[in-house]
Amino acid sequence: MLDTQAKAQLTQYLDLVTHPIELAACLGQDQTSMRMRELLTEIAGLSPKVTFLEEPHARTPSFAVRRAGTEVQVRFAGVPMGHEFASLVLALVQVGGHPPRLEADVLDAIRALPGGDFTTYMSLTCQNCPTVVQALNTMSIVNPAIRHTAVEGGAFKDEVDSLGIAAVPTVYKDGEVFGQGRMDIEEIIAKLDQGATERIAQTLDAKEPFDVLVVGGGPAGATAAIYSARKALRTGVVAERFGGQVLDTMTIENFISVPHTEGPRLGAALEQHVRTLPVDVTTGVRASALRVPTEAGALVEVDVEGGGTLRSRAVVLATGARYRMMGVPGEEEYRNKGVTFCPHCDGPLFAGKRVAVIGGGNSGVEAAIDLAGVCEHVTLVEFLDELRADTVLVRVMRALPNVEVLTGTAVQEVLGDGSRVSGVSVQERATGQTRRIDVAGMFVQIGLVPATEWLEDAVERTPSGEIVVDSHGATSAPGVFAAGDCTTAPYKQIVIALGSGATAALGAFDHLIRTGSGAGETAERA
Repeated sequence: MLDTQAKAQLTQYLDLVTHPIELAACLGQDQTSMRMRELLTEIAGLSPKVTFLEEPHARTPSFAVRRAGTEVQVRFAGVPMGHEFASLVLALVQVGGHPPRLEADVLDAIRALPGGDFTTYMSLTCQNCPTVVQALNTMSIVNPAIRHTAVEGGAFKDEVDSLGIAAVPTVYKDGEVFGQGRMDIEEIIAKLDQGATERIAQTLDAKEPFDVLVVGGGPAGATAAIYSARKALRTGVVAERFGGQVLDTMTIENFISVPHTEGPRLGAALEQHVRTLPVDVTTGVRASALRVPTEAGALVEVDVEGGGTLRSRAVVLATGARYRMMGVPGEEEYRNKGVTFCPHCDGPLFAGKRVAVIGGGNSGVEAAIDLAGVCEHVTLVEFLDELRADTVLVRVMRALPNVEVLTGTAVQEVLGDGSRVSGVSVQERATGQTRRIDVAGMFVQIGLVPATEWLEDAVERTPSGEIVVDSHGATSAPGVFAAGDCTTAPYKQIVIALGSGATAALGAFDHLIRTGSGAGETAERA
């Protein structure tokens, strides 16, 4: 089941195992069970410290990765391949005794939690799911009172349908919905530990002022942090998550010198690069306000949700963008109940069903092509009279027998039964005729909006919310710079965001030098 290269890599990881591991499986006679048996047998054959055995369990097929003779274990229901193979490898290593790479205060917070029974529903094509699965696996290994099972939705379709799950990752705790979407380990701890928010606020308040504080962890933010740190400036980064919108991108083939990569891989590389430098990184928090000083030489302040304020002599705003909503009745009500955005993550949940894609640009057409491979039927709805996607993509889509295209059509309402999507009401713009399309899910692909509403009037923004910047990345507020998709940069591309991050950092450096705002004597580290 594993190719030669995968076996060689896994063998190296298993060398890190210091405690015997049991792969305890509950198997049936189905195809998934057969694949699971093959996988676990191969893994057990790679190391004398790994044993494969069978035992009964409520979920079939599933298996536990257990530290022999202890309560330390994690469970996978379904075969964790695709994006989740990394989660399996990490579980093997950590259950086998290799310590997780976490700060001491995070480990202490996990050990102090009261525990609980967690279940994460995921898909093998979801790039956001491994972050949640690996976080909860690690937490259950550090604190065995926390129990975690990762359930592959395609293998347990009846269970997923009975719960009404229409978006992954979805996490249940003790039988109740705990959270949906990407969450890192700090975010999960904060949701579980009521005192965590206050401690985070106190930690932020206690930090010394920065020379440059970067708000955002995407390509622009990471680049700004790297350039600032290399100028010997005291640099900080505050972000909800490292990688930003890149993490939701499955395939990247226009990153110069890298013919092909994936969003999560690029996001991880950005974070790794930043962390090789003396940069103070805070993730899992969201900026809530920007206070620009009215007196020369005073500090810029950034408040975060939940409390806490960071201070800096200069700030680079790189908050990126988020998915644009349709703004029609029923959309918010059925979000994550059929209204979703990521075809790679959530597409497998709609296997064999009828779905709609809203938007006729490249993203929408690519989504329709991907979904046509797993769904019974795909209806693409485009407001304009013509599709805006590249000709080659349109040609591929129109050749698919189970894809219908409606141009010049506006979405009027998302329809549902109170618990999940059942259809969409659309109107032909030319005739005004309205009709219902029966679908189980809707994938909204109508672009992005800048994540800048929290700034209010602190800096000048366009009517669409983009931060107005000059050629040096400077905003209307002294000492405040901006970069990437949240700005008036005309093209929203990764390579352009990287360049604008560098521009804003250099602009901030120049500002500190010229204004004497505490930059002191700096030297570029080439």
